[in-house]
Order: sequence, then structure tokens, then C-alpha cells
Amino acid sequence: MMVMTSALRRFARHFKANQKGVAAIEFALIAPVMIALYVGLIEFSNALTLDRKLTHTASALADLVAQDNDITDGEMTDILAASAAIVAPYSASPLRLVVSSVVADGANKTTVAWSDAKNTSPRGQGSTVQLPDGLTEPGSSVILAEVSYTYTSPFTQFLTGGIELKDRFYLRPRRVLQVSRS
Repeated sequence: MMVMTSALRRFARHFKANQKGVAAIEFALIAPVMIALYVGLIEFSNALTLDRKLTHTASALADLVAQDNDITDGEMTDILAASAAIVAPYSASPLRLVVSSVVADGANKTTVAWSDAKNTSPRGQGSTVQLPDGLTEPGSSVILAEVSYTYTSPFTQFLTGGIELKDRFYLRPRRVLQVSRS
């Protein structure tokens, strides 16, 4: 029994003094965490960049419509295509655009005068729209641009199936009280 105890002590002393594999074991434990953080930061920055592009898309869409007096079908097709191009290099297929002219009546009740969309359905003509307080006054109108995008990455597919990014932008028509649609 005594020989076994002293042999066990010698082995424990030798094992404690041997530091050859410690760095490799520490790296093996920390490397997956570091890689996950790195990839997570890349995905977060991609989503943040796309969100900024969506804000720019909503702004440009509302601005292009608000600059015109009367919008034709051809102009609207071009405006929607130009707005969708802003999200490049990201895919434009999950991008949904809706642009509407919202008119306030004498009682400041806001309804849709016309609406167009790309990759989704437009708002119904005459439907009521809730706008932020103070945005309209009786007899005025606002161009409402709505942009949404389902962002998917290898990580979001496993967790939620995608992250829904949305933005809205409001602009008053520049040259007329209400932009007409023909």
C-alpha cells in the first residue's frame, strides 16, 4: 500500500510539473467562442448595413415621388426599380416596397388616395392610415414610403427563419398639394 501511495504521489508531481499541452487545451476551449463572436459580429454588421440601406431606400422612394406633380405607370415602375437598386449588393428579392399618397380631409382624417407596390400588395384606395400626430393638416397630403426586408443568414435560418427589417418615411409633395397618379 505504501509503494502504491508513493508511486501515486510521484505521478501527481510529474503530472503537475508537465505543462506541455496546456496552451493547446486552452486554445481548444476558447477558439470556438472566438470564432462564434467573430462570425456574429460580421452578421450583425451586415444586418446593420442593410438596415441603413433600407432607410436610404425609403427616403429615396418618398423623395422621388414627392418631386413629381403627376406620376405615370412608367415613372412609377422606374422609381420602384431605382429604389430597389439601393440595397445592392444584397438581394432585392426579399425587398418589399409600398408608396402611397395619403390625403387629409377637412376633419384631418387621413386616407389613401393611391398606392403602388413592388413584391407585395399596395394599400387599398380609400383605406384609413394612422399617421404620427402633427404630420398633416386638413387639406394636405403626405407621401408615405414603406420598406420591409426579411434578412436571412446561416444563423438566422436556424434560430428564427429570418429577421424582419422595416422602415417608413414621410414627405410632403414639393410642387403641389397632392401628387396625382395617372
